[in-house]
Amino acid sequence: MIASLAFYLFGAILIASAAMVVTARNPVHSVLFLILSFFNAAALFLIAGAEFLAMILVIVYVGAVAVLFLFVVMMLDVNFAQLREGFQRYAPVGAVIGFILALELVLVFAGWQFAPQASVVRMAPGPEGVTNTAALGRILYTDYILLFQAAGLVLLVAMIGAIVLTLRDRVRSRRQVIADQVARSAGEAIVAMDVPLGVGIGQTGILRRPPPPAPKPREEEHAHGHGGGHH
Repeated sequence: MIASLAFYLFGAILIASAAMVVTARNPVHSVLFLILSFFNAAALFLIAGAEFLAMILVIVYVGAVAVLFLFVVMMLDVNFAQLREGFQRYAPVGAVIGFILALELVLVFAGWQFAPQASVVRMAPGPEGVTNTAALGRILYTDYILLFQAAGLVLLVAMIGAIVLTLRDRVRSRRQVIADQVARSAGEAIVAMDVPLGVGIGQTGILRRPPPPAPKPREEEHAHGHGGGHH
């Protein structure tokens, strides 16, 4: 009874938060509602006994993906009012596409039928005394260890390739050479100056900024001065 109530409660909150992700005007609020949806989906996984999926959903999607979305939305100064300017112009096209998708969903659910042997061919329950996470670990690291390592290697190569393709080396950028810094003597690193008493550092020429450029005379003043000189 308690599990059923918790399922309907988390399911209702999940549907409501998912709707707010799409309908919220503020993109920051949309990301926060997305995080709430992930938490409720993780709670549903816990009720179903899949604690590994719940943990992955919270750690990966909430802790990495959703937080990354939030930081990107907050850091980028995007003019969302300007992005919504063409909404009315493209509304008929969006309505037609939405109607087609809704019609396809209706056709799919109308022809949905449960196979009579579905209860027989369903996945066998886990062994007694072993949690879902431990059972998945045994399968991954025993039966499918080679495929698991191959998938990790493919992801590693993809990550290195993305870094290499997006890296831009600037020739003008200053590079720090540790060997030159360590090998230099005290005479090269320290400049001793005899500063008289009462003379500030600005009068010695150290760290003195170049003088600002002289302001250009206005045309009116130039014309006035030229006219006065001619007179």
